[in-house]
Amino acid sequence: MNHLPEPVRVVQLPDGRHVYVTPDQLPAALQGPQVVHQHIHHAAPDRTVQRIALGSGVGAGAVAAGVYFGPLLISALTAIAANFAFLAFLALVLGWGLHTVVKSIGGAHGEAAVKSVGKAAKLARRRR
Repeated sequence: MNHLPEPVRVVQLPDGRHVYVTPDQLPAALQGPQVVHQHIHHAAPDRTVQRIALGSGVGAGAVAAGVYFGPLLISALTAIAANFAFLAFLALVLGWGLHTVVKSIGGAHGEAAVKSVGKAAKLARRRR
């Protein structure tokens, strides 16, 4: 005596509708090979460092702090580096602009000033 109900399958009919049927209700045309749709998922994040830390006796709170503060620290350092890069670019543009203005407005005195600054910079490089 089998009191369990017949297994139910979901079948897509040729017109696109999905229906629930038991194996004895399947039309002969639909009893062919069944197509299996496999969904590939992304791999889980690598937790090797956390596992090693837990295995070496570090508490779960420290591991959780590492998981939380690790990416936070990386993003903060990236933001600081971006700020420094912007400030360096700004200093470069301002220096170039000042050089151009002094050279063009100053006439002979401006050109002499630019040359003397260039000579001083070369001298400073040689002394290093």
